[in-house]
Amino acid sequence: MAEAVFLTLKLAGVTTLILLVVATPLAWWLARSKAKWKEFVGAVVTLPLVLPPTVLGFYLLLALSPDGPIGAPVQRLFGTTLPFTFTGLVIGSVIYSLPFMVQPVRNAFEALGERPLEVAATLRASPWDTFVSVALPLARPGFLSGTVLTFAHTVGEFGVILMLGGNIPGETKVLSVAIYDHVESLEYAEAHILSGGMVVGAFALIWLMTVSQKRWEARIR
Repeated sequence: MAEAVFLTLKLAGVTTLILLVVATPLAWWLARSKAKWKEFVGAVVTLPLVLPPTVLGFYLLLALSPDGPIGAPVQRLFGTTLPFTFTGLVIGSVIYSLPFMVQPVRNAFEALGERPLEVAATLRASPWDTFVSVALPLARPGFLSGTVLTFAHTVGEFGVILMLGGNIPGETKVLSVAIYDHVESLEYAEAHILSGGMVVGAFALIWLMTVSQKRWEARIR
């Protein structure tokens, strides 16, 4: 049980950190770009929200397999396979949770408006300084929401995990898969313990996000 908890938290933490790095420039571009095809990119980013997890997991399994477009070059270069490994789970989780980070951050950037950026420009701030000193601090609520949602969503993943990682103890057996195993074996007491812990954890994360956002809003008024 402890092994599954540690693996789940590790997967959620790594996925969240990667998405903070990847999603920030993507969300900024989606919020600020005037390109006509940016909404096509936005639709691709949002696709995991509406795709059944098993469908996404199936295509990821094909893409990451030794004969797939991603898995084949990885195997040639590094001599390793991605499916049924922790690395494969991270790749799947990053793709599956991408909209949960991008959308809140994009909304926060769009809510900035033009005024703060124009003021920074009149003070001769470079685009990078404006982004770091103005846009990022003002978009803090979006980053908080994205971080909490991404972490919680990754903790609760099941379909993609099962398709891409299977059920290997210590490698890919996360909490959601462990609960499934307990239920399948009619071990309801163990399933209750794990499920109840996830409910409490999810509630605590949402409560923390809400309180933090309220305090931030009160501070900037």
